[in-house]
Amino acid sequence: MAIFITGASGFIGGSIARHFIDAGYAVRGLVRSESKAEQLKAMGIEPVLGTLDDSDLLTREARASEGVINAADSDHLGAIDAFIEGLQGTHRPLIHTSGSSVIGDDVGGNALSPNIFDEDTPLIVEPKKAARHAIDERVRAAASQGIRSIVLCNTMIYGTGRGLHPDSVQIPPLLNQARKNGVVRVVGEGVNRWSNVHIDDVVALYMLAFENAPAGSFYFVENGEASYAEIGAAIARRLNLGPVQSWTVDEAAAEWGRGHAQYSFGSNSRVRAKHARSQLGWQPTHTSITAWIENEMPLASA
Repeated sequence: MAIFITGASGFIGGSIARHFIDAGYAVRGLVRSESKAEQLKAMGIEPVLGTLDDSDLLTREARASEGVINAADSDHLGAIDAFIEGLQGTHRPLIHTSGSSVIGDDVGGNALSPNIFDEDTPLIVEPKKAARHAIDERVRAAASQGIRSIVLCNTMIYGTGRGLHPDSVQIPPLLNQARKNGVVRVVGEGVNRWSNVHIDDVVALYMLAFENAPAGSFYFVENGEASYAEIGAAIARRLNLGPVQSWTVDEAAAEWGRGHAQYSFGSNSRVRAKHARSQLGWQPTHTSITAWIENEMPLASA
């Protein structure tokens, strides 16, 4: 039996797959193209051609697996329902990857939120993120169907991916925009803060959760936080550019898309991974996103 991982050619999923293979697990990975299937095979991942819309395929793979890790899409309810159908009654793990923009606010980078959430704090969910929150709760409720269901809610991830795709979704767009235009830009004043975590610490937690997390559990994934002004300043120092400049959500949307401008770059997302540490013994080792940007962030692939 093998673990089935969606998003196996992506940043998070590929890094998870590599970590599990190095630990001796067999991994089957969902992939959409023949070319990437060959690349996954070279990494030791058995490729499964398909998409998240192939419900029957996902159900079969889940039923035949040692457990499922969904690292492809936090918002695809159909895939979750297919996995639940395949795993019900098995008491095997289903890990769903969520994201902490689920508690992101809409401040356009111009306000620091006092709200800091942990797993015991009632969440404040914006209407545009209600569907994601509902999927997280759907996964947790699958514990009643004989599934060891787990939600890992990642914060801003930094570091270099260990699979086919090396880049995360927040720092590289800031870097690419700065290199293209010669100036680092952040949404609004950039006083909004995001919790963050290094990809190596992320994959270590996925392993701990896969092996030990109880059914119906939810974990934030973080080890520190920084404002976008601080992150932008670190990028500017690394690139030897001038002061960070501001642009509006509308201006940023033309570069990154409305959803990313509003919630990935313009919001606050402040959380604490209390339960990952206390319940699973997670001990993340990377402590500073700005130090990583200034000293380790790759520039050649940007």
